[in-house]
Amino acid sequence: MAEKPFKLFIPDDNLELLHKKLQLARLPDELEDAQWDYGVPLADIKRLVSRWENGYDWRKYEAEINNIPQFTRDIEVDGFGSLNIHYVHQKSSLENAIPLLFMHGWPGHFMEVSKLLPLLTEVRPNKPSFHVVTFSLPGFGFSEAPKQKGFAVPQYAELANKLMISLGYNEYVTQGGDWGYFISRVLCNTYGGKHAKAWHTNCPFGSPPSFWSTPLLYLRSLVTPLTAYERLGLERTAQFRTNGYGYAALHRTKPQTLGYSLADSPVGLLAWIYEKLISWTDNYPWTDDEVLNWISLYWFSRPGPAASLRIYYEGFNSGDIARLPYVPVPSGLSLFPMELQRMPKLWAPTICNVVLAVEHDKGGHFAAHEVPEAIADDLRKMFEVGGPAFGVVTGKTGYPTP
Repeated sequence: MAEKPFKLFIPDDNLELLHKKLQLARLPDELEDAQWDYGVPLADIKRLVSRWENGYDWRKYEAEINNIPQFTRDIEVDGFGSLNIHYVHQKSSLENAIPLLFMHGWPGHFMEVSKLLPLLTEVRPNKPSFHVVTFSLPGFGFSEAPKQKGFAVPQYAELANKLMISLGYNEYVTQGGDWGYFISRVLCNTYGGKHAKAWHTNCPFGSPPSFWSTPLLYLRSLVTPLTAYERLGLERTAQFRTNGYGYAALHRTKPQTLGYSLADSPVGLLAWIYEKLISWTDNYPWTDDEVLNWISLYWFSRPGPAASLRIYYEGFNSGDIARLPYVPVPSGLSLFPMELQRMPKLWAPTICNVVLAVEHDKGGHFAAHEVPEAIADDLRKMFEVGGPAFGVVTGKTGYPTP
């Protein structure tokens, strides 16, 4: 389990192959005035492909990535052998900072945490500071992909816990959205109390209270009207499930079939993920280079982009998603208006021990990238002196030792 420093370098011949594939790309036609009704507009793809081929500077972004402290380490997962895991470990200058594990999802990646790093690790008067760890989920980024079937949510949680312990963090807190939400939820249930001491998510999924499981909460829900914010959230959820969930149906049923296109065609990969970047954010002003940075991390990933789809197949077909456990540790929620699925705050106690729930007026699915200040502020509120989760990590308050 020895730690090794990691510096990213994509060989020149990989860059040359990408440019050749972009040069040879064959684009489809498009209906007049289609705009976004049928999917990604042709004009957007033409513009991005041209930039990716002729003006985009991968080496510049590669150097930015390498400014962040990165490492690899072999982690043993029960029944699956050892996997070589790529991770970021950005420490605060404050020794007493709170260890925080950030977990991404799909189509996210380890660099989603990049805007949060300076905010969470800085030492500010009367605010807690954090040591931040994030890793490329197996099958994503620069971590090794599982080679066997059945690597599902409990295995990701086991690996995450072992990674934190290997770094000397026997106790820590977690933050995650998308698949990071599901993994964190299992992690904090399985290892909560001893290791995972608190949980924060920007992407909570929940169902209405049930008379049989939460009778008092169910009765409260009958007499408590939804707010305008909550009604809009349920409308957003219904809209997404009707018009936006097709990608997940493919991922969870035939990931290999789709994987051939994503692995061989950079344009196909670009369109598949670009659609989500635009439609899942809250009018975030993406620059073309930001988009290409994001897509390039998938194109150049260690196992290739097809491997990232399999988490859906394993997670859903194992039943893990259908039987997510209750999280007993102190839990915080950040609710954003353009998140894909939003539940009313009253539903939250059905999934976790809620100690903080904040409704925001701006932000979407990639909140750590879109509105990092909002995530950082909520985490500080949760763990500050007088906050609902202050002092949960033994000996790590996030403040200077008196």
